[in-house]
Amino acid sequence: MIELINILETSWYLSPPWRQTIPPVEVNLLERVYLRTTRTFGYCCGIQWKHECWIYSIDCRNEILHATQNQIIGTGELEALNLQKPAFVLGERVILCSHDKGTKQRLILGIALVNNSWFYLVELVSPTLTQSPIVWNRFSLVGEKSLVRVKV
Repeated sequence: MIELINILETSWYLSPPWRQTIPPVEVNLLERVYLRTTRTFGYCCGIQWKHECWIYSIDCRNEILHATQNQIIGTGELEALNLQKPAFVLGERVILCSHDKGTKQRLILGIALVNNSWFYLVELVSPTLTQSPIVWNRFSLVGEKSLVRVKV
């Protein structure tokens, strides 16, 4: 029985929430965007898969706002920040080094720029069958050092 649960968990973590093909993103990381809701410009400092769509984090003068693709317009211009590219890409399969139990393979479900460092959104635990009175966030941002690329 335990082996079946491990197989189910492995399958869960490696099954893309967007189904078979990763949907295209509307704008790239660090791209300058116009945010329709506030009528301001900013740049994309994060992307994550949530509620069946990509959610974009937009840095608007040191305030981070979240928007869907219908709320932003990309300009095609990149923000001039002196940063290396992220080490991983959306949808990439990685091994979570610091996770002790169960399968360690995960998918990158988001990327965010935090204090000039790239962090990656991965699912830490699969959902439970019973609802818990304690609200547990199954997802976490982890640093590059906690992840290893899987050769497929």
